[in-house]
Amino acid sequence: MATSLSSSTIHESNPYEGHPSLSELEAEVLWEYARLAQNMRELIAETRRLGEAPDATLLNRLRALEMKMGLVLTLFKASVWAVINEQPALDASTSYSYDDQTADGTITQ
Repeated sequence: MATSLSSSTIHESNPYEGHPSLSELEAEVLWEYARLAQNMRELIAETRRLGEAPDATLLNRLRALEMKMGLVLTLFKASVWAVINEQPALDASTSYSYDDQTADGTITQ
């Protein structure tokens, strides 16, 4: 049976080839399914391994990325603050009045 075959065996040769009950196309399709199933078993095993113990290298990379993102955020905040400070100060005597616009598009004050 294909499920008891090792990973290297299933990827190297078709265990269904020459089976008297299967056509050549059916044997190829079953082999593809067997390889896919083996790949899924390997993926599940790898994700379980990663889920149980985080990768130290990955954690170090993520820490470095977190520090860089903190620096980027700080620089962004400083840039926004500089832009705000460059705006001319408004006089207390200057007042803004908003014009009302009617439905037909005419402006009233």
